[in-house]
Amino acid sequence: MILKNIDYKTVIYNSGKTIYDKIRRSQKELWIPDRVLEKLLQDGLKGIILKGLPLRTRSKYVKSKVCESLGYPVPSKFKKTKPRFPCQDFDTYTQKANNLQIWNEEINISRRYALIRVDEEDRIATVKVIRGEELANLDSTGTLTQKYQAKIKLKFSEQDLLCVKDSANLVPHVKTIVNLAGVRPTDVPSNLTLLSIKELHNRLKALEGKDIEDAGFDQERNRAATLHRLAVRTIGYETFQDNGQFPDIPNQLLEVKLQTSPTIDLGLVNPDSEEEIESLEIGDKTIRHCDTRYAIFYGKTDGKMVRIEKVHLITGERFFDFFQQFKGKIVNKKIQIPLPKNFFS
Repeated sequence: MILKNIDYKTVIYNSGKTIYDKIRRSQKELWIPDRVLEKLLQDGLKGIILKGLPLRTRSKYVKSKVCESLGYPVPSKFKKTKPRFPCQDFDTYTQKANNLQIWNEEINISRRYALIRVDEEDRIATVKVIRGEELANLDSTGTLTQKYQAKIKLKFSEQDLLCVKDSANLVPHVKTIVNLAGVRPTDVPSNLTLLSIKELHNRLKALEGKDIEDAGFDQERNRAATLHRLAVRTIGYETFQDNGQFPDIPNQLLEVKLQTSPTIDLGLVNPDSEEEIESLEIGDKTIRHCDTRYAIFYGKTDGKMVRIEKVHLITGERFFDFFQQFKGKIVNKKIQIPLPKNFFS
């Protein structure tokens, strides 16, 4: 959400905040929206010449100019934080080629990435700000690994509704009866359309005993897409839409998982994370990942069809009360993402 008539740079300068003072997304007067962040960086960095600067000097110089562009004081020494600019939750990458390299950490789904394009004359030509979720979608090499995984605890397998209440953040906004006529599943949630987790479970239980085509273990996305469509229709939407982002059904803050094995792939989102999802708000409240509801569909396959045997609902904040999180190494040494040719256009 962009607040009109706010000079973010001046407000930040007058606040006395540093780049290490984290700003919450709910602090609307200090949190710079994505497109404004991109414009401020574009205005402050475009045209700067980096030719002749050693790599370390160039990195510090660019980061100093980023501080000045946003109204932050330039620190005497830049700390090795993740991200480099905790204040606004973003990292910077100076790119002369369209091969983005991220070292020693996975893509963070909610973080912003400011990609700074340098031309053949070592002059900053443009700046593009992109979310981690969008950046992950650009990976066409298959080298990105699932960051989070969990395992089904068999002793809970016979339970249906694992959570009878939504998170405290959602409870004031959920309802049992809503009118979804004309509402799209990709619309932002509202007090008028958000069903309680209990009511979602009541509706989705209608899918127990249903069969869906099994395209094979190497076609999990196709199986998931079929289930996604069924879930949307069963909840009560008139049309199907999918924006390809988390969660699967934004209007219900619902993520859908089809399980024919005990291992649950959670992708780049940790269910109990308290990180905010800036694009999803109800009233003046920003939704957190842990507020999301998860529908876990257990199925059995004969190789041709998957029969849905049970549907479980759980909130993100209580997810690991019922599912065991895999630990181990979750960070790649390097991720390489080829950016599209027209990325900076």
